[in-house]
Amino acid sequence: MSKRAFRLAALTPSLAISLATLLSVLAASWHGAALAETPAPAAPSPPAKPLPPAKGQPEKAPPLPAPPAAAGSGGGKGGLSRREAWNQPFAPFRLLGNIHYVGAGVSSFLIATPEGAILLDGGLPETAPLIEKSIAELGFRVGDVKFLINSHAHYDHAGGLAALKKASRAKLVASRGDAPALRLGNPDQPAVGVDRVVNDGDTVELGGTVLTARVTPGHTPGCTTWTTTVTDAGKAYRVVFYCSTSVVDRLVGNTGYPSIVADYERSFPILRALPADVFLGPHPEFFGLAEKRERMKGSGPNPFIDAGELRRYVDQSEQKFREVLERERRESAGAATPPKPPAAP
Repeated sequence: MSKRAFRLAALTPSLAISLATLLSVLAASWHGAALAETPAPAAPSPPAKPLPPAKGQPEKAPPLPAPPAAAGSGGGKGGLSRREAWNQPFAPFRLLGNIHYVGAGVSSFLIATPEGAILLDGGLPETAPLIEKSIAELGFRVGDVKFLINSHAHYDHAGGLAALKKASRAKLVASRGDAPALRLGNPDQPAVGVDRVVNDGDTVELGGTVLTARVTPGHTPGCTTWTTTVTDAGKAYRVVFYCSTSVVDRLVGNTGYPSIVADYERSFPILRALPADVFLGPHPEFFGLAEKRERMKGSGPNPFIDAGELRRYVDQSEQKFREVLERERRESAGAATPPKPPAAP
C-alpha cells in the first residue's frame, strides 16, 4: 500500500466517528426543538373556594341521606324517568275533611281553614307550578297559604318550597334536624329561608286546625311526621302524615350520619304507637293514592279511612330495614375478616 493510501485508510474511522457525532447532535437539536413546540400539559387549577355562607347561616349543614334516586335517574313507570314520573300531574281533590291532595307524582297536601291554608311539602322545583295549578283548580289561591311545612329535606319534597314561599309569602316551618339543609340548599333543591324551627311535640295552629310535629329521624336527621284531627260528616278522624322510614342511605359505617341506625330504631316504636284513622305519606304509593281515589268515586265508605293501615306499613318498613341492616352487617364483617391462607398441598 502507498503511503497516501495508508493515510486515507487511517483517517476513515475518524471521519466516520465525527460524522456519527455530528448526526447525533443534529438529531438531538431537532428533537429538542420539536419538544419545545409542544406545549406542556397545564397544571390543574386549584379548586374554587366555596362561597361564604349567608350572614347568620351555619357554614355546613348536617349530612343528609340521599333521596330515593338521583335527579333524572331511571326507575319510573311507562318508560319515564323517576323524576318525570314524580312530576306527572294528578287531578286535585278533597281527601277528607279540610285536607286536599294537590301534589303530583309526589305528595303535597293543602289543609284549608277559615283563616287561610297550610301546605305540606313542595315536591321538586318543577313540581311547584303543578301544585299552584292544583290549588287554583280547587278554588283556592296560593296566596291563601299562610304556613309551609315539610316532611323532610330531600329534593323531591323540598325542592319546590322556595318557589312556593315566594309565590305565597307564607312562613316556612321545619324541624331542627332538617332546617340547616333547607337553608343551604343544593343543585336540585333551591335554598329557602326557614322562619320557624320546631322540635318534637311542637304545633302549628291556624283557623282551628292544629298540626303536631313528631320528629321521627332515620330517613333524614329531622324527618317529621305530622299529625292532626279533622272532622268529616260530623265525625272526628285522626290523621298521620308519615315522613318516611325507607332506607336510602348506608346504615353500617355511615360516617356522615353516625346515629342513623339508632334513629331508625327509636322512630319505629313512636310511629307504631301513633293513633291513626287515616294514613298519608310523601309518596302516593305509600298509601295507595291512585287506587283509593278511584274507589272514592263510588258510593262506598271513604277508602282512606283505615285504622290499621299505619301499623301495617310500619311493620313492613321495619322488616325491610332489618333486612338491609343485617345484610350490611354481614358484608362489613366479611370485608373485615382477612382471607384464610391456602391449605398446604
